[in-house]
Amino acid sequence: MRRLLLAAAAFVMAASTVPTFAHAQIDPGGDQQDDSAAKKKKDDDWGDKQAPLPALRNAGPCPFAKSLYDAARYVEFKGGKEASADVGFTGEIQGVSAACEYKSDEPIKVNMNVLFEFGRGPQAEGSSTTYHYWVAVTDRNREVLAKQTFDLPVSFPAGKDRVYKSQTVGGIVIPRATATVSGANFEILVGFDVTPAMADFNREGKRFRPNVAPTVAAQDAAKRP
Repeated sequence: MRRLLLAAAAFVMAASTVPTFAHAQIDPGGDQQDDSAAKKKKDDDWGDKQAPLPALRNAGPCPFAKSLYDAARYVEFKGGKEASADVGFTGEIQGVSAACEYKSDEPIKVNMNVLFEFGRGPQAEGSSTTYHYWVAVTDRNREVLAKQTFDLPVSFPAGKDRVYKSQTVGGIVIPRATATVSGANFEILVGFDVTPAMADFNREGKRFRPNVAPTVAAQDAAKRP
């Protein structure tokens, strides 16, 4: 379990313009890799991919938590070719859920859960890699108040080309200048650390989900004496 501090300062627009500071303290933990039975349940029940977060008391709406479209997927293409035979490691943010708590003029406390799906393509080198993702607090489409990047090591069991992991991000605290500043003034975004080419691929809405399991299995078999 690790605790990291995000800190930034910005002016936030509310019902009346008031200055405030956003300090987001984030504790990514509780990540877990689903077994085959859990993965099958997720495949069968697409709408129930995450355990619900416990309900928290609040005096108004929560900050909107979501993945950023341009950075919601991570797709490696070896040699710059957008073809199934040239896919390396992949990743996709499958879901983001959040719960918040605040009252009076107290800070907004947010807990968030992010579900990732990772893939291993035919050009992936090795059976493990480290993905990088970030969490940012913004003042609703204006400015980034705080942002932090995290490392997420992922290992693929022999013959497996898909891995699910969930990350519980707790301890996000957003102070408010007055009681009139609600959670609706803020957003919490999550995304992969992508290259400009990857962002363009996502922005253009391209969907590329190759079934690489036979290729991976064949590669593993070829390596055995």
